[in-house]
Amino acid sequence: MASDKSVSVMAVIRAARPSFRNNNDKVAFAVHASFLASGHVLTATGPPAFSDTALASTATDEVGIDHWNEMDDEYAFVYANPEKESKKVLVKCLVINDKLIVDALANGEQKPVHLEINVGDYVGENGGSNYSSQFNNLDKLVKSLDSEILSKLDGSQKASSSTNPTSSETSERSRTVIIDSDARAPEPSDPQRHHQGIVYPPVNPGGFSDLYPGPGAGMYPPRGDFGSGSMLLGPNDPRWIRGVGEPDSFGGLPGVPQGARYDPIGPPGVPGFEPNRFVRPTDSAFEDVCMTLDKIRSIDSSHGF
Repeated sequence: MASDKSVSVMAVIRAARPSFRNNNDKVAFAVHASFLASGHVLTATGPPAFSDTALASTATDEVGIDHWNEMDDEYAFVYANPEKESKKVLVKCLVINDKLIVDALANGEQKPVHLEINVGDYVGENGGSNYSSQFNNLDKLVKSLDSEILSKLDGSQKASSSTNPTSSETSERSRTVIIDSDARAPEPSDPQRHHQGIVYPPVNPGGFSDLYPGPGAGMYPPRGDFGSGSMLLGPNDPRWIRGVGEPDSFGGLPGVPQGARYDPIGPPGVPGFEPNRFVRPTDSAFEDVCMTLDKIRSIDSSHGF
């Protein structure tokens, strides 16, 4: 059973009594009749509708369908919608092979809506004087035009307004996010300093040891306090000097802070793996290292290495 919309489209066709040259004319005029049945008013068609200023024209007077199919394989219609403050719509139809390509652009929009129609699916085999017999599946064609062209032109503003929240909703949501953020974020113990838009990280006042190495992320390292055991050492740090700084530990290894972690460097009791061979040697320590190396060479030679 035909829908009310397709009945209205057929009524427009009968009232206009157009002359069709071919099947493309039939489908193109069905597109035009669908716009009229949807409440649009025809303001230009034929060559005037192909003008570059056709969409920008302020003319809203209704015109007839004279010369609507004067161009070969292309059609153009300009409509005004009285229900939308006479907003103009430009519709162009182009024949490509067996299809009619429909593009409709509303005034003020950047992107047209588009539909490809297979002409052979909607024209009747009998080309008599009865208009209803000249169309096939008119109800399906009208539904396609309504869903892909008319509804998108009519619903573009409605869709954009419905997807954008009102200012009150936006402010309420923003206030909720701020409240939640304030409730969860811990209050900093040392407020950050601001200077000309630059945020400086705070300096932790306490020292650190090898048990808890280094300050936290986003903080400056502590200044001074050479006796704190910090792992940040400079070239003039006293801990590089033998006998100054933290007390010796781990069998007299100088410069190692008290309580520091220590992993054995090698197997105990094996020459050449003593911990003190990795410190800056004094004269006597250097002699000991040389003697140890001589012992290792002699052992290697005796074993044929």
